[in-house]
Amino acid sequence: MSVNGATTLRMTASPRKLLLGAVLCVTLAACGGGQRSDQPLDEFSAEEIFRRGEFVLETSRRAEPSLRYFRELERLYPATDWARRAIVMQAYALHRDREYEQARAVAQRFLDSYPGDEDAAWAAYILALTYYDQIEDVGRDQALTFQALRALRRVIEDYPNTEYARSAVLKFDLAFDHLAAKEMEIGRYYLRRGNYPAAVNRFRVVVEDYQTSSHTPEALHRLVESYVALGLRNEAQTAGAILGHNFRANPFYEDSFRLLTGQGLSADAAGESWIRQIYRRSLRGEWL
Repeated sequence: MSVNGATTLRMTASPRKLLLGAVLCVTLAACGGGQRSDQPLDEFSAEEIFRRGEFVLETSRRAEPSLRYFRELERLYPATDWARRAIVMQAYALHRDREYEQARAVAQRFLDSYPGDEDAAWAAYILALTYYDQIEDVGRDQALTFQALRALRRVIEDYPNTEYARSAVLKFDLAFDHLAAKEMEIGRYYLRRGNYPAAVNRFRVVVEDYQTSSHTPEALHRLVESYVALGLRNEAQTAGAILGHNFRANPFYEDSFRLLTGQGLSADAAGESWIRQIYRRSLRGEWL
């Protein structure tokens, strides 16, 4: 299956199957894009039911009408490859209709039943998307973001050589950045209100746990601001030193440099603290 759709099936179509598909398309189109909802399906073969469901899925605005075909196929022909494929197609259809909990349950059922199947990577990716596509704005609770990260990591680690893993890496980075953004938002809130110790705690999380995110330069600059406000000169200088070592061309370094020099300080590491350890790791190439 492709990442963005379900039209590419992993099978070689024989001339007979291609003809069957063409006949189904003509027949279904003549009937207004689908069969009567009460038409019995037990007179059709597993492949015919699958193709009908696939056609309805591809030609309908909503995915729900196709579920009848895939569910009946699984019921009528439970021991066939077509039934197996019908399960993952149900997960895909449900996800397309934003029925995330149902899609997740069906995808997990497929993975539990067929962990080594060629469509297992796709099922795991659908499961991850049911979390990822629900990630809310930065101001909301981020529990779903953590769940999305776990599910995306599973795709990356369990199916590394698939197109789904490549897409999961990109989404993982975005979700990871999303969590860092949440910490930054809270840290800025405390900083604006002069609660500098609380602000430091949030910016420290970004520097220590989300250092590969796009928010790290700003987090270091905000640490400079917070430590200067607290009168912790060594820590302020060390945060500026890390900024200068790793992000010298970043505008936040320029802001920190001006702030430090305006206070008679320099962007040089000093003292012993948690951030001095980060500085040492940075020099050794162990940070970022």
